[in-house]
Amino acid sequence: MKAIIISGSRNPAGQTAQAAQAVEAGLTRQSVECETIYLPVHQIERCRQCDDNGWGLCRREGACIIEDDFAGIVDQLRAADVAVFANPVYYGDLSESLRAFTDRLRRICTQPAGRVGIEKKPAIGVCVAGGGGGGAPECCASLTKVLRTCGFDIVDMIPVRRQNLAAKLPQLDMTGQWLADKPTSD
Repeated sequence: MKAIIISGSRNPAGQTAQAAQAVEAGLTRQSVECETIYLPVHQIERCRQCDDNGWGLCRREGACIIEDDFAGIVDQLRAADVAVFANPVYYGDLSESLRAFTDRLRRICTQPAGRVGIEKKPAIGVCVAGGGGGGAPECCASLTKVLRTCGFDIVDMIPVRRQNLAAKLPQLDMTGQWLADKPTSD
């Protein structure tokens, strides 16, 4: 079994990374191979809304015309058995890098060819808020909406705030173990 962790955080030692590493620890304990992708270090452009109607190749063929790192990451996502989306919360919402990625992902997923390898794939989301921590639930709602649009089987969505990160790390580890043992919802 293989898992992909897609992180919207630039900091491999920050709070979002700690949360993602806890999920990864649970997955690897169950012999799941994990790969983490930090989106901010990749070239991912925002959607260009190519045609006059605001769509383009995404709607016609389930692919994106922009030549950057997006397609390669989508290929890695498709090859994985489960997906973990880890996001640092900014302004109660997705980070800019995760927003750019998921905006384009949901566009290619409007076409059946774009959903291949994504539809019904078990996925969890972890949204980690610093500062006052109040934006984590809203961010989880935003991430749920976009992942559902893409066709993922969302099996868990976990809000975390810096004030409860230490308490949530064991839960995140257990979630990783659970995801490895039970990758689809009942």
